[in-house]
Amino acid sequence: MLLVAAAAGLVVLGSLAALKHGALRAALIVEALGLSGLGVLGAQVLLSGSSVGAGFTSELAPSLGLDPLSGFFLTVLAVVGVPCLIFATGYLEHAVRRGPVACLTGLFIASLVLVLAARDVTTFLTGWELMTLLPAALILMTRSDRPTRRAAFIYLAVTHLGGVGVWLALLTMAHLSVVGVAGGLGTAAPGVQVAVLLAAVIGFGTKAGLMPMHSWLPRAHPVAPGHVSALMSGVMIKVAIYGLIRVLEWSGPAPLWLGLLVLALGALSAMGGVLYALFQHDLKRLLAFHSVENVGIIALGLGTSLLLSGEGQAFWAAVAFAAALLHVLNHALFKALLFLGASSIEKVAGPHDIDHLGGLLKRLPWTGGSFLVGTMSIAGLPLLNGFVSEWLTFQALIHGAFVPGLSGLACGIAAAALAGTAALAVLCFVKVSGLVLLGPPRSDSVARATEAPRSMRSALVFLAALCVVLGVVPGPLVAVLISLRLPAGSAADLFGLRLPGAGGLPALALFVLVITATGVLVRLRGSRSAALAPAWVCGQVADPSLGWTSSGFTKVLRLGWEAILRPTRELRVDRSHGATKAAYYRGDVPHLFDTVLYRPVARRSLQVAAWARRLQSGNLRGYTLYLGGTVAVILALVRAGLLGR
Repeated sequence: MLLVAAAAGLVVLGSLAALKHGALRAALIVEALGLSGLGVLGAQVLLSGSSVGAGFTSELAPSLGLDPLSGFFLTVLAVVGVPCLIFATGYLEHAVRRGPVACLTGLFIASLVLVLAARDVTTFLTGWELMTLLPAALILMTRSDRPTRRAAFIYLAVTHLGGVGVWLALLTMAHLSVVGVAGGLGTAAPGVQVAVLLAAVIGFGTKAGLMPMHSWLPRAHPVAPGHVSALMSGVMIKVAIYGLIRVLEWSGPAPLWLGLLVLALGALSAMGGVLYALFQHDLKRLLAFHSVENVGIIALGLGTSLLLSGEGQAFWAAVAFAAALLHVLNHALFKALLFLGASSIEKVAGPHDIDHLGGLLKRLPWTGGSFLVGTMSIAGLPLLNGFVSEWLTFQALIHGAFVPGLSGLACGIAAAALAGTAALAVLCFVKVSGLVLLGPPRSDSVARATEAPRSMRSALVFLAALCVVLGVVPGPLVAVLISLRLPAGSAADLFGLRLPGAGGLPALALFVLVITATGVLVRLRGSRSAALAPAWVCGQVADPSLGWTSSGFTKVLRLGWEAILRPTRELRVDRSHGATKAAYYRGDVPHLFDTVLYRPVARRSLQVAAWARRLQSGNLRGYTLYLGGTVAVILALVRAGLLGR
C-alpha cells in the first residue's frame, strides 16, 4: 500500500505541476508514470489473488486497500488512462486553459483511484463526489456556451439525484454493520433489504448510464474535452459498475427479483442505446449512446450471474461474471479509442458531424486505421476483443435459458435482445465507417486534413493493438476473471476459450487463418484495381454532398419503427415564380425518455419549487408560525400512535 500511495502521490504531484507555465508535457508524463505504477500494482494484486492494505469496514475512519476485484478495475484505469494522458500532451498543446485542464484531469484520475482503494464508507463517498464534480469543472473550463452549460447542469443534477441512492445504500449498510461481512443484508428486515438494493441499483445505475437513468450521458460526454470523454466513458461509468458489484457482494445471496431487474435494465439499455445511436448525426453523441448500449451488455452479464448463482449453477454464474468484467475492459479500450479518434478528427478536420466528413482513412491513415479497428471492435466482429466478451455473455445466456422457471425465460429473452443489439451495432458502425472513413471528403476542411501529432497517434495505435491482442489471445485473462468467483474453475487455454457443453473459440487459429487467406487473395489480385466510373446522380453534376447521409442510411429502419420512435420531419421549399429554388429537409428522432419522462417531471418539479418559494417570505412571524404548526402536527401524530415517542 505504500507503493500504491506513492504512485497515487505521483499522479497528484503531476497534476499540481501542470499549473506551472511551460510544464504541461512534463506534468502529463509524470501523471502517466504514476498511473502506470498503479496499473502494475493493480495487476499484481489481481494475479496473486490476495488482498493488501486494510479490509472493508463499517467504521467511518479512513482506510485504504486493494483486493483482486479492485485491482482489476485499477488495471483498467491505468490501461486506458495512460494513453489518454499521452494523447492530452498533443491535444492540449494549443488549448487556452491547458494547465488547469491537465491539473483537473490528474485529480479526476486520483478520485477514481480513491473510489477503488476505499475500504470505508467515508472515503468511498468522498471519492465518489469528487469523481462527479471534477468532470463538470473540466467541461465548463473548456467550453462556456449555453448548450454546454446546460449539459453540465443536467449531468450534475441527474447524477446527484441518482447519487442519493448510493449514499442511502452505503450509509444504511454501514449502520447495519454489513459492509464486507459475509451474509450481508440477509439478516436484515426484508423491507430494508429491498430498499437498500433498489437504492444501490438506482444510484450506481445512474452514474453507469443504465436506461432509463442515462439522460445525462449523451449530453455530457460529447461536450467534454477529448481525453476526458474517453476517461468518462471508458472508466468513470465502469467505476459505478464496480460500486454496484460491491453492494451485491455485501448484500449476500441475491433474491430472484434483483437478478431479473438487473437483467431487464441491461436488455433495455443494450437495445435502447444502440437504437438511438443509429439515428445520431454527431459522432461523439453517437459514441455516447453506444456507452449506454455496452453498459447494458455488462449488466446482462451481471444479471445472468445473479440468476444462475441463485439456481445453483456456480460455474456458469462465474462465466457470466467473467464475461461482464471482460466487457468492462474491452469497452474501456475500444470506447477510449473511438472517443480519442473522434477528438483527433475534430482537431484536424473540423466539427464531428458525420455528414460533413468522409475519406479520412486515406488522408489520416494512422488515425483512420486505428479508428476503423475501434469500429470493428465495438461492432463485435470476430477476432477482435468486443466479439470475445459478447460471445462469452451470449454463451452464459444460452445456458441460462435452459434453466427451468422464470430465470430461464428471462435469460432466453435477454439472449434475443443481445443478438438484436449485436446486429444493430454492426449496422451502425457500417454507417460510421462508410460515411466518416470512406468516400470523398464532403468539406474543404476535411480535404485539407493532415495527421494529428505523434503523441495523439501513438495513443490510438496502442489502444487499437490491445483490441487485437485481447481478441486473439483472450484465454489467460478469462481464466483469471473466472477465478474471482470460482477458484477451481477454468474455461480457458492459452490461445482461446473452452466452455464445457458449449464448444470453444479457437481465436488464434481463426486469426492465422484469416490473415493467411487475406494474404493469398491480395497476392492473387496483384496490382489490378477496379476501373473508376462516374456516379449517376440523376443528371446533376456529381458532388460529394449528394452522397449518402446518416439519415438516408437509417431511413428504412426509422420508417419500420415509426410507431415507437415517433420521428419528426420538417420540409421547407423556396419557390420563385413557380420554380423551385431550394428545398430544406430536416429529420429527427426525439429521445422519448426526455419527452415522456424527464421533461414532464422537471416541469412539475419547477412548478412545485415556485410554489414552495413563496414560503421564503423573510418574515420572522411567518417562520415562527410554520415552526409552531410543524410541532403541533408532530405532537398530534405521536398522540395518535402514528409516530414513535
